[in-house]
Amino acid sequence: MDPEPSPTTSDLENAVSVFVQHRKRLFGIAYRVLGSAVEAEDVVQEVWLRWQRTDRSVVISPVAFLSSTTTRLAINVAQSARVRRETYIGPWLPEPVDTSSDPELGAQRAEALEMAMLLVLERLNPTERAAYVLREAFDYAYPEIARILNLSLVNVRKIVSRARKHLAEEQRGTVDTAEHRRLLNVFVSAAQTGDVASLEALLTPDTVSLSDGNGMRGCARIPVRGRPRVAKMVTYPKLWREAEPRFVEANGSNGVMVYRADQPIAFLTMAASAAGIHQLMWVFSPTKIAAFLGSRSRFTTHNHVSDDCL
Repeated sequence: MDPEPSPTTSDLENAVSVFVQHRKRLFGIAYRVLGSAVEAEDVVQEVWLRWQRTDRSVVISPVAFLSSTTTRLAINVAQSARVRRETYIGPWLPEPVDTSSDPELGAQRAEALEMAMLLVLERLNPTERAAYVLREAFDYAYPEIARILNLSLVNVRKIVSRARKHLAEEQRGTVDTAEHRRLLNVFVSAAQTGDVASLEALLTPDTVSLSDGNGMRGCARIPVRGRPRVAKMVTYPKLWREAEPRFVEANGSNGVMVYRADQPIAFLTMAASAAGIHQLMWVFSPTKIAAFLGSRSRFTTHNHVSDDCL
């Protein structure tokens, strides 16, 4: 007969099982607070290490412990990331993630996942962002959020209310998924062929184009604003020469990855309302593009804990 597993082995197996059960949620919280899949992954791995070292026999609610630890670590990372981004060259955009296998990325609702929304969330401080994410995306009760953030219930309600108001002022109406894909497809076709008139018909008068390249040569270092300037910029022949646009699913919405010689060179998504496309978001940063391409396998294979952490 095989010997019975030792209590230590059994306990560790149970710890792994519990952690894997909640892993998507933990990543989803960290990603929404940080806007970076790489940083969120680092946070989740640190949470696993702390979960290993914790006396789990006294933990009443594992999911509460894991969520609290994830949120607090993500807030700390976000505070230091804010300082680093002050030296970022040009517009900073969230790191897109492939959501083809998980459109909501571990949340109970899809709130605060689309690129445009994550970008607006960056205008909140990390604690405000975390409170909003926990409430709106994961449906945590106000008392739970208060315990996680070590704040009073009254304060948490005020923070979430202020965040909602601020975000409502920044957000516009949106189109459905089918219309978003149609607009994106027409936009890319017109940009490739240099059809400025068709592009201008798609864009709102106050449209803005943001390019994240952190100082890369040929990448706009300031937002490009206004229908004529944006339409002219996106028809830049060098960008589309021998380029192959491929549709992808990113952050629960549609995106395009532009390839040249089978190598990814740019990611594009947009925000649109009934009035037209009002925001274009281009990611040229090679590290962010690589993170996106790696995110699908990361999310589909991470039903286990990294061997490095065992």
